[in-house]
Amino acid sequence: MMRVDDLVTAIAALQRSDLEAWIRDELVVPRQEVGSLLFTEMECARIRLICTLRYELEIDTDTLPIVVSLIDQLYDTRQRLLSLTAAMAAQDKTVQAAIIAALERDEGSSAARNVT
Repeated sequence: MMRVDDLVTAIAALQRSDLEAWIRDELVVPRQEVGSLLFTEMECARIRLICTLRYELEIDTDTLPIVVSLIDQLYDTRQRLLSLTAAMAAQDKTVQAAIIAALERDEGSSAARNVT
């Protein structure tokens, strides 16, 4: 867990005022303990990502919440796909084969729709 001062020191590009705005906009959600804000490793990684988006890729301040939301949705979709893959792997071979066949039929239908 990192405190605000430690985080601002650790991430050279990070501006304290920007971090405060991101907290206010709930782009990052630190834990509050004994009057200070603490950031988990996950939140620190999120702040590094937001810094890259804002400072290196120059994503506009007003656009930043939208981009972060889209990244969150993509991450959630990836996690669901991993869960689905694990659930499929736990099935017997007959069920797996039926699922693969259904996916292939669906892909064929999608390809046919895209050609027309």
